[in-house]
Amino acid sequence: MDPQAKDRTGPAGGFSGRVASLGADGGDSESGAGSEDAGCGSDTFSGSLPDMEQETLEEKLRGLAFRKQTSYRKAISRSGLQHLGPSQPSLPPASNGPNKELRTGVDWTENAVNGDHLWMETSCSGELCYLGEDTCLLKTAKSAPRRKCAACKIVVHTGCIEQLEKINFRCKPTFREGGSRCLRDQNALRHHWVHRRRQDGKCRQCGKSFQQKFFHSKEIIAISCSWCKLAFHNKVTCFMLHQIEEPCSLGAHAGVIVPPSWIIKVRKPQSSLKNSARRKKRTSFKRRTSKKGLDDSKWRPFMLKPLPSPLMKPILVFVNPKSGGNQGAKVLQMFMWILNPRQVFDLSHGGLREALELYRKVPNLRILACGGDGTVGWILSTLDELQMNPQPPVAVLPLGTGNDLARTLNWGGGYTDEPVSKVLCHVEDGSVVQLDRWNLLVEKSAALPEEGTQKLPLNVFNNYFSLGFDAHVTLEFHESREANPEKFNSRFRNKMFYAGAAFSDFLQRSSRDLSKHVRVVCDGTDLTAKIQELKFQCIVFLNIPRYCAGTMPWGNTGDHRDFEPQRHDDGCIEVIGFTVASLAALQVGGHGERLHQCREVVLTTFKTVPVQVDGEPCRLAPTTLRISLRNQANMVQKSKRRTSVPLLNDPHAVPDRLRLRVNRISLQEYDRLQYDKERIRDISIPVGIVVVRGDCDLETCRLYIDRLQEDLHQAPSTGHRVHYQDESRGVARTSSSSRLSPNWSFLDSTSADRFYRIDKAQEHLHFVTEICQDEVFILDHEGPVVSPGASTGMPDLVVEPSAGAPLTPEDQALFTAATSGDLTVLSDCVRRGVSLLGRDSGGCSALHIAAQNGHTDLVSFILQQGSKVQLDLTDREKGDTALHKAASEKQHAVCRLLVEAGASLEKTNFLGKTPADQAEGDSELASYLSTQQHKACSTHEDLETAV
Repeated sequence: MDPQAKDRTGPAGGFSGRVASLGADGGDSESGAGSEDAGCGSDTFSGSLPDMEQETLEEKLRGLAFRKQTSYRKAISRSGLQHLGPSQPSLPPASNGPNKELRTGVDWTENAVNGDHLWMETSCSGELCYLGEDTCLLKTAKSAPRRKCAACKIVVHTGCIEQLEKINFRCKPTFREGGSRCLRDQNALRHHWVHRRRQDGKCRQCGKSFQQKFFHSKEIIAISCSWCKLAFHNKVTCFMLHQIEEPCSLGAHAGVIVPPSWIIKVRKPQSSLKNSARRKKRTSFKRRTSKKGLDDSKWRPFMLKPLPSPLMKPILVFVNPKSGGNQGAKVLQMFMWILNPRQVFDLSHGGLREALELYRKVPNLRILACGGDGTVGWILSTLDELQMNPQPPVAVLPLGTGNDLARTLNWGGGYTDEPVSKVLCHVEDGSVVQLDRWNLLVEKSAALPEEGTQKLPLNVFNNYFSLGFDAHVTLEFHESREANPEKFNSRFRNKMFYAGAAFSDFLQRSSRDLSKHVRVVCDGTDLTAKIQELKFQCIVFLNIPRYCAGTMPWGNTGDHRDFEPQRHDDGCIEVIGFTVASLAALQVGGHGERLHQCREVVLTTFKTVPVQVDGEPCRLAPTTLRISLRNQANMVQKSKRRTSVPLLNDPHAVPDRLRLRVNRISLQEYDRLQYDKERIRDISIPVGIVVVRGDCDLETCRLYIDRLQEDLHQAPSTGHRVHYQDESRGVARTSSSSRLSPNWSFLDSTSADRFYRIDKAQEHLHFVTEICQDEVFILDHEGPVVSPGASTGMPDLVVEPSAGAPLTPEDQALFTAATSGDLTVLSDCVRRGVSLLGRDSGGCSALHIAAQNGHTDLVSFILQQGSKVQLDLTDREKGDTALHKAASEKQHAVCRLLVEAGASLEKTNFLGKTPADQAEGDSELASYLSTQQHKACSTHEDLETAV
């Protein structure tokens, strides 16, 4: 009896009913169904045909089943649908669990079995056992423990796992056997079909959504593939029998998945008596031992034979489950579900070197390090040891506490809930950049130190090396975590401990005499006198711009002409000195004292001092330390995806203009209903409508949404502004009357299962078309839950001018007046309704043009008449704001007007330059802009590093 036969009922008998009927009377005890199944298969015809025709049809069905029974059974076995065939009639008695040990990780030994499930502990106690009511041994025990397979996502009672093996339902295959001579069948990967009682998305055949149940349903509604994620309704009209035999394309991520046909299980070489006798007769063993594969000590159970393709960029994933609040365990399972489990490795079980050796010959290989900066350093050091050529580039999924390297490479300060599928797309499309790596050589003294050590925790660093106050705080944190690891299980707790340890160390003034006990020589220049004069309590040797959870200690070099802008690939290291006060100012935008940019450092300490290497602290005894460039590593930098996901209803091209309805969702509603997409759409409150360009990114879209809020709260609802009607309903939708909080964030609504937050620091990397269709959803972190009925009318439509639309005569007159400085003509154009947000062919607004030409009166008029949104609009050629334009032309008065109006002093153009950088050559203007920038930074709160 099919273990899920009763669960699959429907008007057409369901797909599984067809399989049972086709194999009903074959006479084979292994696959023949009982009479009950055969009857179910013929119920469809019994009430509509005469007796004679009915018998003829039954005979035809019986003959068809007899002829094709074997081929269908083989097809089902290869596809993973073994459970569709009936199982043995006798059931074993229920037990508390399986006799053999459950496998929770991938087996790389010679005893590996293809199709083994990877059983993970799960808390989904409400889900029904995959075996169904008829075959489940613990169906009456509602609280019985369950296990979930990470690779195919089926949930089974722990006590029913043995029964699952008896019906021969295997997991998706991850390798192929190397002993078979016929490789054609093994290279053709087939779908791995699994029944689902709950399925997101739409049916591939009919295009209709799957029926969602509020409670766990016994009915099987879908059949989906564990590889390509295709899903069909469990109906004969949607899922055809021939699809069992169809090859699988591996889905949307086929370019990064390692196919099972590449991974080959190798039989262990066996030496026969005949070969042993031949070896004894030989007098020389040189040629014999030089042959590969004959030495048992070098034999490995698995090998890779990749098929090179320029379209493939296989990704090797390493996960550190212990990094940053133990997020890694969840991430590990998500990658095993999307990729081949044999390309995902748990670093807590070791195997880093072995995995890299196995995959070293895979072309276009990329590595994804899921962990903190220490995990990345570990992987880079292992790549150095293996001397892989070419060295595969490494991407970062930040799970640690500081994540400074991840921030530098645009991967953000910490993983929240971005879909793993999008992470893989970013790794595949990211650009390869270089990262300097530095050697640390300690010259050991003959005398043993009384305290401290002469051995550093790492002899190579990627981020920074420091000594003094910050290293002492890190050392206290490290020692406390080693003593009580259970107390350090979240990023927030870790940062709170850092804050407390820093305050305690500040009171004790443990590093106040550091400058008296060190000597620093950079490229032959002795900096000791300057260090002692300024009484630094911390010295940092910095390789990347980020430090201490996102701060920028080198700062902006616009006001300091002696140094070049900092880069992570220039072969130079930055030397920075700090007092305790300047360290504290880092959190509000300050920076340290820039000492030198050099290629080699000689550091001498005369007493035991705390030091840290990429966050790994120790107490270093008096010694001499040399810092020199080691090499450059290939890294993957997250970039803005020009080939990003377009509008879902237009897969061919991104439109020139997008009309987007903005809806707000409160944090309480998001936490409660984030997995119920339809419900969260219904309760969202409209804010208004914006029209933007098709290639608009989220950072620009944020400006227009903020403008929408300004107009809603500054101008009366019955004013002169133009209102647009809701096209879909014919009436204006209600909107939220409360103001958005300053730290609202975008939500990605295109994923099939739920809504996801977008990190504010990465908004410039995402296009609007990546996260929405015709409605954009935003998450209000501080706003109250608003009732839809108690709101006002739809606010204005805010339009971003089209990029390619021809200029009207009115627009041309406006830009001509801005160029010539004619205030009369410009004010007349504004009175006639010409928008100040309009832009010329280069993307410049009237404010850009007036600011660049130094027309102070025009700039003042535009600032009074226009909205604040125009202050930070950028042109399309250079990415300059109006303040960039004025600063580059050294327009002092215009710059002061723009700064007082609230123009951003931190916004960079396409060359990475701020307005202060653009004022290079005018020391007075550059000094003014830098001073104002530091004042602005001190008023902003860094939510990620507030401690």
